[in-house]
Amino acid sequence: MTVEEKVGQLVGTWAGQLEEFKSVEDVEDEIVESAVGAVASFGWAGALDSRIDDVVETVNHLQEVALSKTRLGIPLLFNVDAVHGHAYVAEGTAFPNGLGMAATWDEDGVESAAAVTATEVRKSGAQQNYSPTCDVAREPRWGRTFETFGESPFLCGRMAGAMVRGYQGDGLDDSNSVAATAKHFPAYSEPARGEDTAPVEVSSYLLRNVFLPSFLDAIDEGVASVMPCYNAIDGKPAHASREYLTDLLRGKLGFDGTVVSDWNGVRMLHEDHHVASDHRESVRMTRNAGLDVASVDAVAHADHLASLVEAGAVAEHVLDESVRRVLDLKFRLGLFEDAFVDANEARDVVGAEAHRAEALETARKSMTLLQNDDTLPLDPAADVLVAGPNADNPIHQLGGWSVPDEAGTDVISIKDGIESACDGTVTYEQGTTITEAVDIDAAVEAAKDADIAVVAVGENWYIHEFGPTAESGTAPDEFPNRTTLELPDAQRDLVTALYETGTPVVGVLVTGRPLAVEWMAANLPSLLLAYYPGTMGGQAVAETLFGACDPGGRLPISFPRSASHLPTRFNHFPHPTPIGPDEHLPSYDPLFEFGHGLSYTAFEFGSMTVTNERMSPHGTTTVELPVENVGDRHGSTVVQVYVTDQAGTRVTPVRELCGFERVSLDPGATETVSVPIDAASIGRVDETGRVSAIPGEYTLRVGEQAVTITVEPKSD
Repeated sequence: MTVEEKVGQLVGTWAGQLEEFKSVEDVEDEIVESAVGAVASFGWAGALDSRIDDVVETVNHLQEVALSKTRLGIPLLFNVDAVHGHAYVAEGTAFPNGLGMAATWDEDGVESAAAVTATEVRKSGAQQNYSPTCDVAREPRWGRTFETFGESPFLCGRMAGAMVRGYQGDGLDDSNSVAATAKHFPAYSEPARGEDTAPVEVSSYLLRNVFLPSFLDAIDEGVASVMPCYNAIDGKPAHASREYLTDLLRGKLGFDGTVVSDWNGVRMLHEDHHVASDHRESVRMTRNAGLDVASVDAVAHADHLASLVEAGAVAEHVLDESVRRVLDLKFRLGLFEDAFVDANEARDVVGAEAHRAEALETARKSMTLLQNDDTLPLDPAADVLVAGPNADNPIHQLGGWSVPDEAGTDVISIKDGIESACDGTVTYEQGTTITEAVDIDAAVEAAKDADIAVVAVGENWYIHEFGPTAESGTAPDEFPNRTTLELPDAQRDLVTALYETGTPVVGVLVTGRPLAVEWMAANLPSLLLAYYPGTMGGQAVAETLFGACDPGGRLPISFPRSASHLPTRFNHFPHPTPIGPDEHLPSYDPLFEFGHGLSYTAFEFGSMTVTNERMSPHGTTTVELPVENVGDRHGSTVVQVYVTDQAGTRVTPVRELCGFERVSLDPGATETVSVPIDAASIGRVDETGRVSAIPGEYTLRVGEQAVTITVEPKSD
């Protein structure tokens, strides 16, 4: 391979409209003239194609160009951001977004959802998926909170690992598998002010023990790629940091796959971070740091990289290592055997009924009942008013990383679901958009004649730095990053007006982050959190409201009373109270805490035991306890095991999640639940990247029960 051909394998391009328009012909020229090796033909808001037939046609055409019009005929690697299903193809299946997936507390279900996504993505022509999001939600004002699996490093890691297994299956050469990409390494999700890409200031201890564990789980599952974050951490932009991308990621954590840039992460070094003088210097810094593939800027990046190699500013062996990793990935994906996709297969698979059924089941499991005074479940014979900006808006219901202008009849809205589930009269009055009153008076009059009012409020569709563009996606100026977590005034006015009619009001939150809903919690009888529930979300909401399924979701993130109360994480560090313990203000506590969620039935937990009260720093024990459904309905609960380090060498959180198991039981049924606890679950990540439990006493808790275990020193 010539230097130019090597360089071509390390850059990517895209087709569509974003900062500028690029046609398929433009991409053809880049492939032929610069041997570009990767393409994002779909998978973001400005993609050229979003219908499956068009996507397949474009993919196959560009593959033919790469194979027949370049000297080496190396196939292209197509990538996509299918972070909650193949939602950027209009016919694709959209699952709940990250928070909703995590709310299921169901690793097997999340793995299955990822497998469905992988099948739809691969059959439509992409082989690399920029997912899972391994970021731990530390700042709810941040516009990408909805993509995360919540605030627990342990839960995030388990969900990320499950998604890698689902995406990559039994091997990348399987025609139903895709290369997963763990993002955004190493610490993206606690930006200053909650503003996306703002600097992240964390200690090395927090970096290791809050942000790295989920990446470790993904790496342990063999994740094919890792994407660095946009931010500077401790003053060092991740894209330019050899400390992060080579010494830490490859050296200490043992990752051996490809490192692919986030969208404009290279140019940000000189345009935003000001650590490079120009684009050429930014390219040099990223290549010497450990970047393998630049996602965009194909021709300009390739030209700079070739000249840098020629000048000796980037060693050719660095280039060769990156090319080896990229070609190895393409071989593992089977692209050299067959790079094309079948249009008929794609049509049969994308949005298939079986996949929609899987999305429905996932959405059902995610439904989180925040409060209920027995208003729910609703009587199917009741006359119901359905109101609110998110009651009949498929775009908002899908949430970010979805096709914003193609959502329609294939998405079951909340209104649709209620009309199907209810035998009484269903009346719909929108009342407001996300920010503007439409006809609140009409909704009020309809509520007076109804037995119950269901109001679906919350947030709109958005994608971090790409704000909504369609009229139906209009949002407050601060979206998607926010300075407040309150509902917009119009929505609050609608909820208040409905409440004042005296008709019972059930609130449904369609949102990608915790919202400040203290007034609703204090005044409405029932509050259901739907997250962004995806294609089948409206049916899942309706089935939950009317009792056809139990609300088995549990919060993966705490709900603060307001943005002023942040942070309200469950796993905060202890702090002394010089005057006395009564100085703690109850208002500091979250409105709804991590792990919270109600059921339509009742469960009793029996006595908690552990199989080993003493274990080595790398040993295991198992928490066991019987769980009985003592109610009169089938339902689900989650056994959550928390750990407190009683004698650590450093201050550790007051508690951390260290194990969980979701269990579903019929009325009167009992099951003994076993939750394995190993050193990685209760331990710390040391400076070498290894995980072990420090010798000493640890308290394991399930609800009000507690057992102390001892980790013994390593024997010589």
